[in-house]
Amino acid sequence: MLRLFPWYVRVCVACLLVGASRLPRGAADDAWPEWRGVSGQGHTNARGLPVKWSSSENVAWKAKVAGRGWSTPVVAERVVWVTSAIDRPASPEDAKRRRQQTTNSQPLTISEFVSLRAVGIDLQSGKLLHDIEVLNQVDPQMIHRDNSYATPTPILDGGRLYCHYGPSGIACLDLATRKVVWSNRRLKVLHENGPGSSPVLWGGLLIVHCDGIDQQYIVALDKETGEIVWKTDRTGELHENPQLRKSYATPLVTDINGSPQVISPAADWLYGYHPDNGRQLWRVKYGQLGFSNSARPVAGHGLLYICTGYMKSELLAVRVKGQGSAFEPAIAWRFARQVPSVSSPLLVGDELYFASDKGIATCLDAKTGDVHWAERIGSRYWASPIYADGRIYFFDRDATTTVIAPGKDFRRLAVNKLPGEMLAGAAAVDGALILRTDEAVYRIGGGE
Repeated sequence: MLRLFPWYVRVCVACLLVGASRLPRGAADDAWPEWRGVSGQGHTNARGLPVKWSSSENVAWKAKVAGRGWSTPVVAERVVWVTSAIDRPASPEDAKRRRQQTTNSQPLTISEFVSLRAVGIDLQSGKLLHDIEVLNQVDPQMIHRDNSYATPTPILDGGRLYCHYGPSGIACLDLATRKVVWSNRRLKVLHENGPGSSPVLWGGLLIVHCDGIDQQYIVALDKETGEIVWKTDRTGELHENPQLRKSYATPLVTDINGSPQVISPAADWLYGYHPDNGRQLWRVKYGQLGFSNSARPVAGHGLLYICTGYMKSELLAVRVKGQGSAFEPAIAWRFARQVPSVSSPLLVGDELYFASDKGIATCLDAKTGDVHWAERIGSRYWASPIYADGRIYFFDRDATTTVIAPGKDFRRLAVNKLPGEMLAGAAAVDGALILRTDEAVYRIGGGE
């Protein structure tokens, strides 16, 4: 595994922003192996992508998937994979009893059983190839009504699919045999709103956030066996209300001053960890309450960009100075207007883009935080935007995609509507966008 390699090899890999070391066989432009693509930051080199479509125009295929899931599609070897969950609701009496046992005031889904699945779809034709039960759970934890039991995005690597279902477990599926190689159901935390954080692959390690109301930690599993390699408890002081201690963010592994680090947002705090052993290198407090954060960080210009989550979301630009074991993080600038609680920011060149829960898109100078423009483009954004084929794609919850040109002046290129609801992010491969709504998975552009 990579943690046994010489130090200089790890640094070289880190400078490639992790993604290249994880590519499946084949061209990078034909693969979308994890949430937010190869780099984990929403970028792709794919070309020939569509700009305009509707439910009756430029749709190559539409594939219905049983159950419910908000995981982003991942693509490799000409197959699209998504996870899904088919649940059986609890009886009214049992649901009432379990509801009375929590202080969570959110609208909840309470089930007595859930089948957790991985579904494979042919990229060219849209034919359903595989529908596999990976795990199942009796009396799963309650989830927020807007969430699903299959929200974390899986990872494709080396002919295997790593599927994470939060407290219900994480498992490795061999795609050649379509058998579960291993599963780990020991990463238990009490979320109550359901799973959200996606795993990250670093060399031979799967790195997972586990931030619940009862305990908060980050853990790395051996990708070959599923066994725990390291586990590190969060050290920052948290809010006295347990409901404000949870987080659903996904980490990013990137280079910090010549060494790879896990950039790890949690409730109230941002942490930096050594990816090989989980040693905490630094931490910085948001400076205000921030919890239930879901966004993934982005990195560039010597800064880390973080959305703090619920209550009053802010976007922080954090600069980390130092080397070796002496790091000093500091907030370089912060921005507090129409910052998303869920969706991730997108860095393109010198500009930073994001869309808020209330439908306002904003473009900032990434180095200073100064505003270039802010425009209403929709109603409610949860899915994270991507930069593909020279354009930026924003995905509204009402399944509307707004396409804009990057730049200091706002320029809308197209507005495209599909039926249903869309909370999942998109995948982009050469010639096609793969979109997922609550009704179906779509290939937009190309195909048969």
